[in-house]
Amino acid sequence: MSIVRSYKPTSPGIRSRKTLIHTEVTRDTPEKSLTVGLRKKAGRNNTGKIMVRHQGSGQRQLYRMIDFARQEDDVTGKVVEIEYDPNRSALIALIQYANGKRLYILLPDGLKIGDSIMSGESVEVRVGNNTKLGRMPLGTMIHNVELFPGRAARVARSAGASAQLLAKEAGWAQIRMPSGEIRRFSLDCRATVGQVGNLDHNKEVLGKAGNARHRGVRPSVRGVAMNPIDHPHGGGEGKSPVGHAGPLTPWGKPTLGYKTRKKKSQSDKYILKRIN
Repeated sequence: MSIVRSYKPTSPGIRSRKTLIHTEVTRDTPEKSLTVGLRKKAGRNNTGKIMVRHQGSGQRQLYRMIDFARQEDDVTGKVVEIEYDPNRSALIALIQYANGKRLYILLPDGLKIGDSIMSGESVEVRVGNNTKLGRMPLGTMIHNVELFPGRAARVARSAGASAQLLAKEAGWAQIRMPSGEIRRFSLDCRATVGQVGNLDHNKEVLGKAGNARHRGVRPSVRGVAMNPIDHPHGGGEGKSPVGHAGPLTPWGKPTLGYKTRKKKSQSDKYILKRIN
C-alpha cells in the first residue's frame, strides 16, 4: 500500500507537489546480477537525428532486467524482496526460485513478501501465477500478456493496468484491453493473473519542471509562441487564430483526431471492437 504525501506550501514548486511513499518496498538497492547500465539516447536514432522530441538529461539509472517471459515452468518461486524501479511506473518483486535462480517480475496487486508463485500449464489460477490463456476461466483479470506465443509479454505492464478474459473460441481468446478495445489473442499466449500493483501512481504530482527534468523530460514550447518559419501555428499579431483549417503538427500534418494507423497493418485483423 502506498501513502500519498502532501507538502506545506513553502515554495511555489512544492505547493501542489504530491509524492508516494511505498510502504511495501523492502530494499533500496537492486540485485547486482540483474542490472545493466542504461545508455540514454535523448530521443535520437543511430544517425543522431531526433526521432522523439522533449527527451534528454535526467538522472542516471541502472536498468533492472524483468522476466516478462515467465518461463521457469513448474518451479515454485518465493517473493523475497519488493523494490522500486525508476524505469517504470510499477513496482517489482525479486523472486527466489527453488532451482536457485533469482528473477525480477512486475509486482501484482495483493502479492506480498513470502508469497509463492508458479508458472506452467497446470498451475492454480491465483494472483501472481502465469499460464496460458486457454487454461484460465472466463472473467479472469490478467496483466503481462503476450501478443504472440513465446515472444514475452507486451500488454498491460504499467502501474494499475489489467485486461480481462471475455471469451474463448476456435483457438482464440477475446480480451478487453486496458484501453477498452477488444482484441483476439491466441489461446497459447501466456499471461499473469491479477492486476499490476502501485494503483496510486496516477495520484503523484511532480509540482515543478525540475522534477520532470530529473525523469528525462525536456521542455515543450507551444506552437503559437513560435515564429511562422518554425511552426504552422506561429506568427500573427497577438494571439491570432491559425490561418488554416484545424491544428497542425510542426511538420504541417493534421493532428488532434487525424488517423495515422497504416491501412495494411497486420494487427487490424485481431481487433474486434475499437474505442471511440
